[in-house]
Amino acid sequence: MHFADVNVIGAKVIDPTPHSDDRGQFMRAWCTREFAEHDIEFLPVQANMGFSRQKGTIRGMHFQEAPALEAKLVRCTRGSFFDVALDLRPRSSSYGRWYGVVLSADNGRMLFVPEGCAHGYQTLEEETEMYYMTSAFYTPHAARGVRFDDPAFQIKWPLTTTVVSEQDRNWPLLQRERNCS
Repeated sequence: MHFADVNVIGAKVIDPTPHSDDRGQFMRAWCTREFAEHDIEFLPVQANMGFSRQKGTIRGMHFQEAPALEAKLVRCTRGSFFDVALDLRPRSSSYGRWYGVVLSADNGRMLFVPEGCAHGYQTLEEETEMYYMTSAFYTPHAARGVRFDDPAFQIKWPLTTTVVSEQDRNWPLLQRERNCS
């Protein structure tokens, strides 16, 4: 696997190194040793899948508060989506920054989202499926979110939004100082 740092501290884009032959291909999707070699402490305790019928669907921006902070390792298993990590850690030098990358079933690329960051995505194709592992169990009383269209963050979604849940539409706008970017 190839690991690349991005502008959100601790987030990483991970590209697989598939082995191909006449049968098809094989690739590693997660390895404790390789992650540790790239300073990622990640022990998955739960795996989740999401399926969206319509192109342009947005899900997010979700996170969990302490004591249930969670890191996520996200990949696409069908179709493609634009995946976003948003730094909400006030003491982070990348606080308020977001990073987006296209994950697809074809490219096998993954995004590691560290604890304290919100996560969301927009489908780029019909019938898109995502798969992610988390470092903490889903804890309903710790589940939070910020609006996907919060002007404080100016996330540039690639498509016009077609579907968004009522919950995601109604997360509060985050109040930040204007000098954060």
